[in-house]
Amino acid sequence: MKLRYQYRIYPTQQQQYDLARLFGCCRVVYNDALALCKASEKLPSNGDLQKICITQAKTTDEREWLSEVSNIPLQQSVIDLGTSYKNFFDSLKGKRKVKAIIAKNVHRKQ
Repeated sequence: MKLRYQYRIYPTQQQQYDLARLFGCCRVVYNDALALCKASEKLPSNGDLQKICITQAKTTDEREWLSEVSNIPLQQSVIDLGTSYKNFFDSLKGKRKVKAIIAKNVHRKQ
């Protein structure tokens, strides 16, 4: 059995700032990785994307501020992108039933 807990947090102003900065950095890394995936002929691995979009990006003047936040959420955003691509391609191959559900919803709206 899985348990679920729900909590409400009330962050201070500084914590709100830190969370917004972290979420913004994750969004930038995700979008950079997505742009690389779209530009590539073959889908890069998560490790390659993390090297380019996180490790190498931190060394540039344009993205040096990525080193101000924890690496783990940035890596997770690249992993989430990889999972999204995998789920999408699995649905095209029929390994996931999401494609049928989406098709039903699209036809209902029309």
